[in-house]
Amino acid sequence: MGLECYDLDQLFEERFKIEIANFFDKYDEGLFRNLESQLLKETVVIDNAIIATGGGTPCFYDNMEWMNNNGITVYLQMHPLSIVSRLSSSRKKRPLLASKSNAELIGFIKGHLRQRNIFYSQAQIIIKAESIDLAGLSDQIKTALAKKQA
Repeated sequence: MGLECYDLDQLFEERFKIEIANFFDKYDEGLFRNLESQLLKETVVIDNAIIATGGGTPCFYDNMEWMNNNGITVYLQMHPLSIVSRLSSSRKKRPLLASKSNAELIGFIKGHLRQRNIFYSQAQIIIKAESIDLAGLSDQIKTALAKKQA
């Protein structure tokens, strides 16, 4: 799409000079979510960019509403087993998942998806990510952007 891409977790680690996993060990999730929300809202000054957020970001404070008002939100929807597979093979482990076995992880993911779906379903574009077509996704985002700017 010719846009700059930013990862909110990476921006967090750069700003606070600490890996998120270490932040969770030292502090708590509440402080993380507060700082994450502030950092998200600072991205408003970045024009024409993709901001990747973690799965919890839309679910705290007014983040999902803010994202919908300040950009185009895209939810890459996946089956819980696909998420488990992706997380299990990820080089970077998520703090809330670090101590879970695969069996525990499946239940954890299913529970989180049930709780978070109220936020995820507010996304302006929802794509089944298992069979994602990047060209089609790009077209959908461009169409949504054109509508928003009209």
